[in-house]
Amino acid sequence: MGIAPLTGDGAMPLFIYSLVYFALVIAISLYPGKLLDTVGHFLAPLKIVALTVLGLAALLWPAGGSIPATADYQRAAFSSGFVNGYLTMDTLGALVFGIVIVNAARSRGVENAALLTRYTVLAGLIAGVGLTLVYLSLFKLGSGSGALVDQNANGAAILHAYVQQTFGGMGSFFLAALIFVACMVTAVGLTCACAEFFAQYLPFSYKTLVFILGLFSMVVSNLGLSHLIQISIPVLTAIYPPCIVLVVLSFTLNWWNKSSRIIAPTMLVSLLFGIVDAIKTTGFKDALPAFSQHLPLADQGLSWLPPSLVMLLIVAVVDRVKGREQISVHS
Repeated sequence: MGIAPLTGDGAMPLFIYSLVYFALVIAISLYPGKLLDTVGHFLAPLKIVALTVLGLAALLWPAGGSIPATADYQRAAFSSGFVNGYLTMDTLGALVFGIVIVNAARSRGVENAALLTRYTVLAGLIAGVGLTLVYLSLFKLGSGSGALVDQNANGAAILHAYVQQTFGGMGSFFLAALIFVACMVTAVGLTCACAEFFAQYLPFSYKTLVFILGLFSMVVSNLGLSHLIQISIPVLTAIYPPCIVLVVLSFTLNWWNKSSRIIAPTMLVSLLFGIVDAIKTTGFKDALPAFSQHLPLADQGLSWLPPSLVMLLIVAVVDRVKGREQISVHS
């Protein structure tokens, strides 16, 4: 987004950039005990300031008139936005970022479970409000800047065109710095979280896993944004539904006699139908049976939702019946 317009969108500049970038990610991630100092005192404030400047600019200085919505958004705005939201990977990130927040609090001597829960919830609320403001700003930026680029351009092209139009020659440097810092925070957090998680289950140390994850990410990043999006869409379309089910049902744990009886079957159904939706986004969509094209909400990429709700209803009834049987036995 920031460097390619200055250097040209070639393989060598991308390789050099990704090498430097992930060397820094690895260096910071190797010392998770200092993560709060590095990210909390330096990178995060820079990120917040830069995003605030961009958000205010989008509100105060729109770069052009509004353009008509694309056909998908005219037909089904909510579901199109919902499914395209998979590409943000915020839900997937949130599932692993919890351990980063907990460990950051523990590094400050907080061990009480109630306090850890309180700080994690507060961090989640702050992140939720912050992301809402970021996305509202990007909605405004995109709706007023679409005329600057081709209709089929991705978000990175629209963002760069807007910054270039609004801030002139320094715009590219501003955007480069913003993206560098914003993504650095995410990359470090995810690297730490994944390394800590897999260190519990694989015969590798935390530091070894940091190097493996950093190098793997560096190699994959050289595919370029458009190729990454093409690869990500079917994968995210398949795995996002069970993640959404997990997050939603986690608020209902106290409702059930045995929560695993509810969550596992519902997640499985959402995954199976999510895979069907994922195949529809690839070149293998013609291999699917004809009925898959006519499932409820299939035309909106949400064919996993109705069967998941049906399964939830079935297992909820089973859970109630089993609960009554257990009460009868104990009586």
